[in-house]
Amino acid sequence: MLHRMSDRGQKIVVELKMSARTLPDAPSRNVVAELVGSSKPDEIVVLGGHIDSWDVGTGAMDDAGGVVAAWEALRLLKRLGLRPKRTIRVVAWTNEENGGRGADGYRDAHRAEIGKHVMALESDNGVFKPFGMGITAGEGGLAIAKDIAELLAPIGADSASAGGGGADTAPLGALGVPTMSPSVDGSRYFWYHHSSADTIDKLDPREMAECVALMAVVAYVIADMPQTLPRTPVRATGN
Repeated sequence: MLHRMSDRGQKIVVELKMSARTLPDAPSRNVVAELVGSSKPDEIVVLGGHIDSWDVGTGAMDDAGGVVAAWEALRLLKRLGLRPKRTIRVVAWTNEENGGRGADGYRDAHRAEIGKHVMALESDNGVFKPFGMGITAGEGGLAIAKDIAELLAPIGADSASAGGGGADTAPLGALGVPTMSPSVDGSRYFWYHHSSADTIDKLDPREMAECVALMAVVAYVIADMPQTLPRTPVRATGN
């Protein structure tokens, strides 16, 4: 509407009444669950999302859907009796929206084990129809991701591209951990993002189930394959 008004040459005046405010810090915690590896339990594959949302909505797409998809991926593997060599750890990070302290806290709590983290995958672009995955890793990592993606051809999610990760996995990525993220059809994401419309009725059960399948397949294969993903160069950080 505003675009049409501008095209007609009309003067546009917008008044915004903002109620946003920063409240005092309060305790919050990450939520963690694991499927312990069968032969290399100290090597970790992380997948998850973040549990905080904007208070004008319930955060179904940003990012409760990502959290539930990761959780369901782990439950699916357990229900199928699949136990990979490495441990798969689901993390529901807190405080992503206004500080990222959950991500920083996870990194700091597990800093001594960073070398044993073989991959971190975060879903934070909505649980829409997936068409593949993005990956940030060292040389050869993309080729491995493309091989894994072929397993997802039945649901049309068999593409892999360079560049993958999320706000909560970024602290791990900066220390060399390969990071990944589902690639989804985000054409409707900003219809709901950070608004009162971001509610559970926007989630399509079939599309979400396919996101679960993608996360389960990727996590399981990487947790069970003989080699690990090539690590990324460590980036300078102030932490």
